[in-house]
Amino acid sequence: MVARGMAKTRTVFVCQNCGSKRSKWEGRCSDCGEWNTLVEEKPQIERKGWVSKSDSGRRVEATMDVYNLIDTPTLDAGQRIFTGMNEVDRVLGGGLVKGSYILLGGDPGIGKSTLVMQIAGALARRNAKVLYISAEESVQQTALRARRLGLKDERVDLASESSLDNIFASVLERQPGVLIVDSIQTVFTEDVESAPGSVSQVRECAARLLTLAKTKAVTVILIGHVTKDGSLAGPRVLEHMVDTVLAFEGDNHQQFRILRALKNRFGATNELGVFSMSGDGLNEVANPSEFFLEERRENRYGSAVFAAIEGSRPVLCEIQALCTSTPLPTPRRNAIGIDVNRVHMLAAVLEKYTALSFIHRDIYSNVVGGLRVTEPAVDLALVAALVSSERQTPLPANSCFFGEVGLTGEVRGSTLAMERVKEAVKLGFKNIYLPASNEKYLNLKEFMGTAEPTFHWIREVSQIDNKFSQSALASHPRDSVSPSL
Repeated sequence: MVARGMAKTRTVFVCQNCGSKRSKWEGRCSDCGEWNTLVEEKPQIERKGWVSKSDSGRRVEATMDVYNLIDTPTLDAGQRIFTGMNEVDRVLGGGLVKGSYILLGGDPGIGKSTLVMQIAGALARRNAKVLYISAEESVQQTALRARRLGLKDERVDLASESSLDNIFASVLERQPGVLIVDSIQTVFTEDVESAPGSVSQVRECAARLLTLAKTKAVTVILIGHVTKDGSLAGPRVLEHMVDTVLAFEGDNHQQFRILRALKNRFGATNELGVFSMSGDGLNEVANPSEFFLEERRENRYGSAVFAAIEGSRPVLCEIQALCTSTPLPTPRRNAIGIDVNRVHMLAAVLEKYTALSFIHRDIYSNVVGGLRVTEPAVDLALVAALVSSERQTPLPANSCFFGEVGLTGEVRGSTLAMERVKEAVKLGFKNIYLPASNEKYLNLKEFMGTAEPTFHWIREVSQIDNKFSQSALASHPRDSVSPSL
């Protein structure tokens, strides 16, 4: 008689980058294309609704029709928790929504833990009870940061815990209004056998915390790690699950930090908050335009001021361009803070519709201060910077630019032109270069008076070159010869 062997435990291979599953190991994930990201895991039984065992028998709450919902309080009628930090409240759309689910991501050492600790202190000063769970540091280490930031309030409880069940027990015992978990990649549940930080663990823990936020009306703030390309680590379902995704950006070698809303169910997306890092923590920057322009010098080649719109806030920033000769057969095109493809396009448009030539010129562009600009209204400022650098002529003093440039050389109108102009005038800019099509949307009577600016209505990119070419030829005759000759 032959004894039967034990059944082999079935396993699957899960990509830690995109979450796709395979029955066997692959060196490269065929879905996302990343190498060495498949990890062997035991398959988990999917549960409908992503509820925990203790909630599996919970009765479904009564539904309400839209007619009755009209009479319920709105978010502006007491459903938000104001943090007391104006920049954070601005990005969140007016404060924390009770029972909301927030994910905060950023590079290592950028200051995520410092930011949430200051948020906890600001909430405590407004009589909100906060539970701060650190799965990466001990209570003593977390208390050192709190002491450095001046946080000493009995309404903030600190704990060092990585077990999800113990976190739930702490929440039920202390009954906080806001729960902060640092970080979701280090939290685990014993119901999932894979290691902490794996796709299965992150998905399961985040789903149960979602149930906690919605059923107990606890505002949950998660800190998430990012990958080497800057995207949030873990499965993509994590970003779909939360109500708000915040990105904390900046350069470790500079003092500025930018808080940006990438997703917000209760407010505007792409809203911007600016902070400066100091020894005492993060300080709010009330006027980002002055912050980004404080070191700008006049009469510099290739420097233009752009009136940007970040969410609902106008922000002035400096756009720099450098054109220089190159010995390489293929000129370089480098860009920091701007899409490099936009630099390629604008250089081609200038070659086509002006007398400039960049065929033997390297082009470097930069947004000073680390700000990342994605809106097409930056085109006119970048064109002005390129013309100024190539002509070796500084742009007129106190000048500001915005407008989109098309492939046929035309300058198209930009949205929120009035807000951009008001911000520029408030900071003392006298020459505003903007699309001619925006003239009918501006109320020019508001600018009448002693500080009335001069508006330059631009229809074609050739007008920008013509405005500076004559002075350039007088000062630098060698520039009258095309670099390609």
